[in-house]
Amino acid sequence: MRNDKINDVLGTANRGNPAESGLCTLCRADCAGKCETWKSSLVGRKLLYPRDFGLVTAGANNTTHVGVSYNSLRIQGYAYGSMGLARGLSHDPDDCIFPNVDLNTSFGNTIKTKVRLPLMTGALGSTFIAAKYWDSFAVGCALTGIPIVIGENVVGVDQESEMHGGRISKAPELDRRIDIYQRYFDGYGAIIVQLNVEDTRNGVAEYVAGKYGDSCIIELKWGQGAKNIGGEIQVTSLDYALFLKNRGYVVDPDPSLPEVQQAFAKGSIKSFARHSRLGATHLSSVDLVREEFMKSVDYLRSLGFTRISLKTGCYGMEELAMAIRFASDAGLDLLTIDGAGGGTGMSPWNMMQSWGIPSINLHAKAYEYANLLATNGKRVVDLAFGGGFALEDAIFKGLALGAPFVKMICMGRAIMIPGFLGANIEGVLHPERRVWINGNWSSLPKSVSDLGSSAEELFASYYEVKKKVGSGEMNNIPYGSIAMCTMVDKLTCGLQQLLAGVRKFSVTEISRADIYAANRETTRETGIAHMTDVNNEVAKDILLK
Repeated sequence: MRNDKINDVLGTANRGNPAESGLCTLCRADCAGKCETWKSSLVGRKLLYPRDFGLVTAGANNTTHVGVSYNSLRIQGYAYGSMGLARGLSHDPDDCIFPNVDLNTSFGNTIKTKVRLPLMTGALGSTFIAAKYWDSFAVGCALTGIPIVIGENVVGVDQESEMHGGRISKAPELDRRIDIYQRYFDGYGAIIVQLNVEDTRNGVAEYVAGKYGDSCIIELKWGQGAKNIGGEIQVTSLDYALFLKNRGYVVDPDPSLPEVQQAFAKGSIKSFARHSRLGATHLSSVDLVREEFMKSVDYLRSLGFTRISLKTGCYGMEELAMAIRFASDAGLDLLTIDGAGGGTGMSPWNMMQSWGIPSINLHAKAYEYANLLATNGKRVVDLAFGGGFALEDAIFKGLALGAPFVKMICMGRAIMIPGFLGANIEGVLHPERRVWINGNWSSLPKSVSDLGSSAEELFASYYEVKKKVGSGEMNNIPYGSIAMCTMVDKLTCGLQQLLAGVRKFSVTEISRADIYAANRETTRETGIAHMTDVNNEVAKDILLK
């Protein structure tokens, strides 16, 4: 596991306890630094290398592989050959350089959605942190050419939204989120709108189809990797809690009860938790689930959606098989499979600690089941893996573990960090914007001021973004988006280097042969060969010739 709080080689540190991804278990929007993802949002690809060049040497401390995790997979390098070169490039060493690695990919059934690199966001839904920093997330994703997901309940919790006859007729927050992304969309990436039980009841699909047509992908949701009881948010207003209860949500404690209202008035109850409902509680068999799912897909197609996806959580093997088979048979464009362990701030902690299948185990079985379908002549839906991804090496491993079925890695918390950081910096440099952009700092911490005192000095990708949008438009780009472009630049360069190391000059060439297992238990769980078994017989032939 990536469990060092301090990385002296990179000059980074975790404020709290690090998770397997390298992020802190609790990631704060007001954090002054400086984990690897946080710092890469400022310096970009420079963070790929040890600090203080010319004064140092460095050695890896990743030497003990215990148990089964993505850290127990290693990347296989080769000493000769090259594959996947773009048209016009030769096998000459002058062409086989890592900047020439092509990270463009696509996903979809009949309509291919193009992306500039194999990443997408997790679902950014009704949690307030997603709403507050949406501009940074959306503009950053549009500029980098990756899909962004509007998560569940965004319409239902919007106090400015309006409903008539039980169906949504006005949805300003949803409109805001879609419009901001589409303003900078250039043909790469996509905006995906997710539906849960309440969204389906409220007519969100009908609203999106009527106003935006097929420019959005619509996504059905079966669950997520943080919890198994539906999405939650916390509100501190009694009136808002009553509004949510009247919208049909489960609100806990019940704000309509007199004793709860009295406790709130006295201050012993200070907040309310809004919960979504479980899906498919009225169904009792796999066949019934399939029938209902196919009806839902048919209905969405009747509304005009040609691109439909499914998000499923870290359930057991039966549900995993159902998701892969049903999504494949229905001709869906994408299935996102979310492993256990992470959320955006309102998942019950001990549930998150113990709920569901850890990512590597779930993803290994997803490959096994997808391959079983493929070898029996069935089409397999394009997959995305989520659950604990933050750095380029883990992204590579996830793509390789699920190849050729996995087209993207879904990143949740990690992709939000540059949004927080950029907003905090913008709030300091432009105090008049601080409240509007939800900046948390009144001055630059030393971890930032050591790098500079202006946006041009602080963000390594500032001028790259400026070149893309133009000088005039640069004034409208949130600093959080510039930070995201900077962080993504580091991931891009890191992925290109790893792919060049395995002699693959297109990300679409990645395969399971490009990784190996560092212990036998990981081999048993994933089907990935142990590192000393790979090419062992070939090696002996070389020696004995």
